[in-house]
Amino acid sequence: VEHLLYALLDNPPAIRAIQACGGNVEALREELEGFLQQYIPLLPEDSEADSQPGLGFQRVIQRAILHVQGTGKKEVTGTNVLIAMFAEKDSHAVYFMSCEGMTRFDLVNYVSHGINRVGSDNTPLPPPEGVEQDEG
Repeated sequence: VEHLLYALLDNPPAIRAIQACGGNVEALREELEGFLQQYIPLLPEDSEADSQPGLGFQRVIQRAILHVQGTGKKEVTGTNVLIAMFAEKDSHAVYFMSCEGMTRFDLVNYVSHGINRVGSDNTPLPPPEGVEQDEG
């Protein structure tokens, strides 16, 4: 799950969602890099084994797909995957996002309604892809 979150830090829709929910992308990147270097072993270069996605990774992807299918949409975005991650409560990925002040509720509000938690300076962030901004 941590590798998945790390990869999403280069996904523009996920980056916008993280920022809209008060998260700091670079702080998350640093935390994840430190965690991955310290706790996740590397395969030796001469190894013929392939890395395998963990059960948490598989559950997150499956949950994101099922959620998107339930909404009638045809494409899973990085933001959908971020939302699905929050069900993995014991993961370091969710812990790191929570430390940034992010919640599943904020992500769902951002995706569903374009509501962002950031805005203390009254500067609106762009709405997520697929959400139309109100004219009035």
